[in-house]
Amino acid sequence: MDLPVMPPVKPMLAKSVKRIPPGMQYEAKWDGFRAIVHRDGDEVVIGSRTGKPLTRYFPELVTAVRDHLPPRCVVDGEIVVAHEGRLDFDRLSERIHPADSRVRLLAERTPASLVAFDLLALGDDSLMGMRQSERRTVLEAALAASGPPVHLAPATTDPEVAREWFERYEGAGLDGVVAKPLDLPYRPDTRAMYKIKHERTADVVVAGYRFHKSGPVVGSLLLGLYDDAGVLQHVGVCAAFPMKRRAELVTELEPLVTDAADHPWGAWADAEAHEHSRMPGAPSRWSGKKDMTWVAVRPERVCEVAYDHMEGDRFRHTAQFRRWRPDRTPSSCTYAQLEEVVRYDLAAVLSG
Repeated sequence: MDLPVMPPVKPMLAKSVKRIPPGMQYEAKWDGFRAIVHRDGDEVVIGSRTGKPLTRYFPELVTAVRDHLPPRCVVDGEIVVAHEGRLDFDRLSERIHPADSRVRLLAERTPASLVAFDLLALGDDSLMGMRQSERRTVLEAALAASGPPVHLAPATTDPEVAREWFERYEGAGLDGVVAKPLDLPYRPDTRAMYKIKHERTADVVVAGYRFHKSGPVVGSLLLGLYDDAGVLQHVGVCAAFPMKRRAELVTELEPLVTDAADHPWGAWADAEAHEHSRMPGAPSRWSGKKDMTWVAVRPERVCEVAYDHMEGDRFRHTAQFRRWRPDRTPSSCTYAQLEEVVRYDLAAVLSG
């Protein structure tokens, strides 16, 4: 491979803001695996956000890149998997598997797509110093003849359209809106763009915690909601606390610490138990040798957290602690309080 921009490349990133800023290029925020795709003839390298190769996990996309991208190019985009008309991150995550036979089986059952939204190089030219608006024009021309499973990400400079996308596209599993300054050159591994994500709140049960990697202070609180059968399901964690607050939480929760055997998630170490109920410590290809042990506390305290959206029956991302809710009973913390998003067909998003 001999391209003007060589792998690995870490992608340009976005910082969170509360509102859609004016005077920019706007795109939907895709919920998948960020990927930098290098193609030089038949040679294809798909790199992750951290620069590690993803190529072996998506053999169908290697073929698609050869069929639909220019012969020599570097494209920034997102790998996604669709299911029943919306993005499905869980099915996408299944593709990161050590067994090649499993990867190829899933490539047939749940094929991935590539959504392209930036162009870093074309032919013998690097475009990284070019303005965002100019790179977009070149990208549109370069992908004019492409087709599924390679898609050109819809983009607009109209903030009203961006606000409409922000509300409507969530029903297809998208994550918000990204705003890109029109004169922005491509800046790898720098938060030079802006992301606007949905934020909602929920009252959840605190049922345990994990220690922080730095020592005996709280690293994350383990959160639960009761399902229709009255079973406490693990829905995620909240973790962003100042170090002083982490130490205070250990003291606050100490009276509630209990033996895990007496806890609703007491069977967490049994792999089979995770097939019937959501509990912390589930086996995961992502966790590797990470210590998944946790401290059980009686599920008696309720806190309010902010979250962006759900992935099935759990928070898609780490939730943000807002406040304790002494006025709420744990039994009242159910899935019924969560807002249900109106569904929207992903095909309508990809059609622009």
